[in-house]
Amino acid sequence: MKKTITTLLALGLLCAASINTMGDDEVTIPTKYINILGQTKPIPVAMSGFTGETADVLKFDLTVQGFTFVSPDTAQYLISGSDSGDVTGTLSDKIAQKVKFSRGYNGATKRRQAHAFADDIVEAITGKKGIGETKIAFKDQPTGYGPGEIYVADFDGHNARPVTTDGAIVAKPAWVPRQLALYYTSYARGNPDIFYHNLTDGQRRVLAGYSGLNTSAAVSPDGSKIAMVLDKTGSVNVWTCNADGSNLRHVTSGIEDSSPCWSPNGRWICYATKVNSRRRLAKVPAAGGAVQYLNTAGVSNPTEPDWSPDGKYIAFTSQMGDFSICVMPADGSQTPTVLVSGQNPSWSPNSRTLVYNHAVGHRQILSVLDVFTKQYKDCPHVPGSNSQPAWERKD
Repeated sequence: MKKTITTLLALGLLCAASINTMGDDEVTIPTKYINILGQTKPIPVAMSGFTGETADVLKFDLTVQGFTFVSPDTAQYLISGSDSGDVTGTLSDKIAQKVKFSRGYNGATKRRQAHAFADDIVEAITGKKGIGETKIAFKDQPTGYGPGEIYVADFDGHNARPVTTDGAIVAKPAWVPRQLALYYTSYARGNPDIFYHNLTDGQRRVLAGYSGLNTSAAVSPDGSKIAMVLDKTGSVNVWTCNADGSNLRHVTSGIEDSSPCWSPNGRWICYATKVNSRRRLAKVPAAGGAVQYLNTAGVSNPTEPDWSPDGKYIAFTSQMGDFSICVMPADGSQTPTVLVSGQNPSWSPNSRTLVYNHAVGHRQILSVLDVFTKQYKDCPHVPGSNSQPAWERKD
């Protein structure tokens, strides 16, 4: 069976690619490797036949999606192939003694072919789509502080391209679901305003330019609403509006509310607030209403929440001396799990991988983390300090 995948990128952000594939098999998920929060056993695979960039891409992609590379003797799955020309690859289940698929990839860069092969491996073994073709946005500050620019890159940090060229303070990029478009905060006009920026044609406009603070835009799953932080009434609260800026609505009335994010069904907004001088996480109906506080017992000063696309988890930053990335079930059935040092977590479409930033010396770099195995990889960085990453919302 043949299928052709063509990926188009506007403004040089994506490369056109067609990938020919042959041989599909039914998905079998090995029960003993199905992970839930708190379990740490990755899926063991062995790889042969790949060199250089192809091998590096496969190792990066699979490590941050719950796989570990071992010797063929202890592997559940065998990954083999060649990258002497275009990438060709075969995935075999050693225990079942069965070839799951054998495919060739062409019409794209070697790196993109390797991402496509990794995605096919992930889907064949887990039944879920891989993340190799997804993007992230982030801010870069060349000197580590002050002015910077918004960038977009492949999820692993490669092929980074600037979106802005204002030389102004910027913050908090957020993707529009299923579009090559971002919202972000910029001081380009001298005030912290929220801009909408279409990456396809380069056009941008001000969504929120009220006097004072306009920041932390978060787009609803259907793209029709924006949650954001304003101080229009003298206090910093969460507001919502339509995607064109109309129908502005005051949603919260706490002390120093910040970092809104949407539940995947669009019914709730999770955010950080202060109660009795302590920072807490809370959620409120998107149309406004009674506030519900989340139980983050065991960690302190939670902020920067992000709700996983499958609705099961909320990742956030906790400050307990240093900054830490934490994850908790969205239904509150378990207390938070502290994963790694870092801040500003953002979920990938697969609801198991996070991108975040952490300190290396006096600058911040981006890393990608598999939540359930705690395996992570640092990303290549734009010179300066890279932070506040946001993962593209494709679905």
